[in-house]
Amino acid sequence: MASLNEIRSHFLDYFRRGDHAVVPSAPLVPQNDPTLLFVNAGMVPFKNYFTGAETAPFPRATSSQKCVRAGGKHNDLDNVGYTARHHTFFEMLGNFSFGDYFKAGAIEAAWGLIGKEFGLAKDRLLVTVYHTDDEAAELWKKIAGFSDDRIIRIATSDNFWSMGDTGPCGPCSEIFFDHGDHIPGGPPGSPDEDGDRFVEIWNLVFMQYEQFANGERTSLPKPSIDTGAGLERVAAVLQGVHDNYDVDLFKTLIAASVEATGVKAEGQAQPSHRVIADHLRSSSFLIADGVTPSNEGRGYVLRRIMRRAMRHAHLLGASEPLMHRLAPTLVEQMGEAYPELKRAEPAIIDTLRQEEERFRRTLGRGMTLLDEATAGLVEGDVLPGETAFKLYDTYGFPLDLTQDAVRARGLTVDTDGFDKAMERQREQARENWVGSGQVSAAGEWFAIRDRLGPTDFIGYDTVETTAELLTLVVDGQEVDQGHSGQRVQALFDRTPFYAESGGQAGDQGEVEWDGGKGRIHDTSKQAGDLHVHDLEIVAGTLSAGARVRLAVDADRRATTRSNHSATHLLHAALRNVLGRHVTQKGQMVDGERIRFDFSHGQPVTPEEIDRIEAEVNAVVRQNLPAETKMMAAQEAIQAGAMALFGEKYGDTVRVLTLGKALAGEGDYSVELCGGTHVARTGDIALFKIVSESGVAAGVRRIEALTGEAARRWLLEQAAVAKTLAEQFKVPVAEVGARVEALEAQRRKLEKELADAKRQLAMGGGGAASGPEDIGGVQVIARVMEGVGGKDLRPIAEEFKKQLPSGVIALIGVAEGKGAVTVALTGEAAGRFNAAELAKAAVIAMGGQGAGGRPDFAQGGAPDGSKAADGLAAVKAALAG
Repeated sequence: MASLNEIRSHFLDYFRRGDHAVVPSAPLVPQNDPTLLFVNAGMVPFKNYFTGAETAPFPRATSSQKCVRAGGKHNDLDNVGYTARHHTFFEMLGNFSFGDYFKAGAIEAAWGLIGKEFGLAKDRLLVTVYHTDDEAAELWKKIAGFSDDRIIRIATSDNFWSMGDTGPCGPCSEIFFDHGDHIPGGPPGSPDEDGDRFVEIWNLVFMQYEQFANGERTSLPKPSIDTGAGLERVAAVLQGVHDNYDVDLFKTLIAASVEATGVKAEGQAQPSHRVIADHLRSSSFLIADGVTPSNEGRGYVLRRIMRRAMRHAHLLGASEPLMHRLAPTLVEQMGEAYPELKRAEPAIIDTLRQEEERFRRTLGRGMTLLDEATAGLVEGDVLPGETAFKLYDTYGFPLDLTQDAVRARGLTVDTDGFDKAMERQREQARENWVGSGQVSAAGEWFAIRDRLGPTDFIGYDTVETTAELLTLVVDGQEVDQGHSGQRVQALFDRTPFYAESGGQAGDQGEVEWDGGKGRIHDTSKQAGDLHVHDLEIVAGTLSAGARVRLAVDADRRATTRSNHSATHLLHAALRNVLGRHVTQKGQMVDGERIRFDFSHGQPVTPEEIDRIEAEVNAVVRQNLPAETKMMAAQEAIQAGAMALFGEKYGDTVRVLTLGKALAGEGDYSVELCGGTHVARTGDIALFKIVSESGVAAGVRRIEALTGEAARRWLLEQAAVAKTLAEQFKVPVAEVGARVEALEAQRRKLEKELADAKRQLAMGGGGAASGPEDIGGVQVIARVMEGVGGKDLRPIAEEFKKQLPSGVIALIGVAEGKGAVTVALTGEAAGRFNAAELAKAAVIAMGGQGAGGRPDFAQGGAPDGSKAADGLAAVKAALAG
């Protein structure tokens, strides 16, 4: 039996032998389509080749592309685990022709693989063609020997593919496998086609037309081929099983889940194990491609996937975080085909562990919310759909879990209200989704690049050169001239200006020509390797073909180089001090400072920051030459060079080595990087971290300075310390101890003041000192001037000791605002609801409401002068 890994290798090798370029999978975050949430089909990385926006570097290609469908238009999330073929992550095998072979070649290749090499019996196969595509039908007869009854003509869009309302399109031919008459379902095109008997395993798209907005359709000058075969479906066929979750990979992952939980994958537990296995794949691959869990965009989808799996782990009774313990099994199974999994394994394990620990706390809060929401309901009542949706959206509770939880209490859920809230969220998500955040690669730039070729970047060796102006672009259109006062985009045949990429800001500088000059404010990349200069013409007229002198701002470039090289040392130091799970999550370096984001689950301590700074500065003092060399990407990575998650590297990469290891043999930092860097580590001069903070779940940010900027910052801090020393009349070395003593004194005084307020409030005096009877209930009701909300709880707790059964209603007034606390004890807790009483007081004082438990609640009101009205509202509610 061929394993899934062997099938993938066989597919790629088959097309390699057919002169196809084997293209590694692109990252799951789209690199060339800002409209997509994730890469969701094998052709996405080749989209620009099919549209003609970019010229393909090879006439034919093959790939096994990582795909995720768990958000946006293609969202299979809620079906996963309960069907035989739904996945959030899958691998799409494909072969592609960019104006090379067409229908005959595609059908010959497909039949040669499935019929001859894979040996699938002809009587177990069906093919579909578009109903007017006589050519494809005849080719299937001629090449594969299929009879008419095994070729089904489909008249719907199921067999006609289009990229959109306009653009390339064409008929399809789908290959179906018959799993046998013991499984319900009919062939495609029949009334029973939705059954599971006939399963599509490969789709051949014949891209032969151009669709226009007016409905006209013309033939493409270079018809192309795009095919897609789901690896999991193909593996199920070749391994003789009907269910994708019975293939070797999933059996291994599910076995690991069973071993870790001690629960067999049977009955109600089977979907949970399947969800865990599937979601482990998608979560791990997304993390490896640079996505981190968050509350928006791609990170939100990742968090939903992770939490759905973690909820199923909870349902299986896992008492400790589970997902991170399964990650090594996945890496072992798929790491050879996708080396990024191996590189990211520490980050994957750490992210999964942190998120599951966070989710377990969230799960507890969700159950608390559910308890509060149902506290006032009785058997036969209905839980509002909005509440059920909040549990789903915020706490990861699917509707069925909420229904199960309230069913035990004799309650039901308003499913219509839940569905309406869900649809509102989906509509909002569609409105808010604006793409990947990347700049869309405009077709005009690809056309310019095809015509003029790439920019010759010479900025590694010089900051000044002469060059020829090739073209000017204004508002997306090429122009012949630019005039004084105009802002244009300029493209030169060569340039020393670095274009923003890899987190390094684009260069700024000057340009001069005969009779004119200009200021370059920024430099960016378009169409992959065009350096586009944002040029303000200060004087004169600039025309295409002019010879110019380009000069980079040398001081800014030098500081940027220093900052960029320092980030490489910082990255290495973070991994040495905090652990190998640390990986870069983003950076921006320019002529002013460093901003470096990295994966880590907790704040970096002052002691750790000190060790990190010490390591970086130790390597700086080595003053060793920076070494750069060009290498094959895979060779560099295998040799130990750090590669950034989610980056797609070319065949040849620039490898930067900085410093020697501080302990043992080897280099200190080796990374793939195309940026500009110092000549020697000593050029950095000084490295200083100025801040550390959290920017997202599991992501921290360090800001730092180098060189002169770091020296000035240290001088400013020293000046502050000197000023404090003079004010305290102590040596600078004792300022810290003096501040600490003052802080301790402040805390002591605050505690004494709070105790005094509490004693004053408890004493009260007169009739107010004891409880009053309202409707047969003992009530302590007080307005407390100068007492804030945080001080009311301990006062209420003291009163509870004096009142075994009754109501404590306290309103504190401070800085003009009111704070309400209501506590219930004894029999009163069974008769009244503290949240409702507190809400009555808050509303009477001009506020909105209160929250808490049935026996203890708090709220805030904007008008403290209405405190008496608040107490009166509580008493009225008690009196009935």
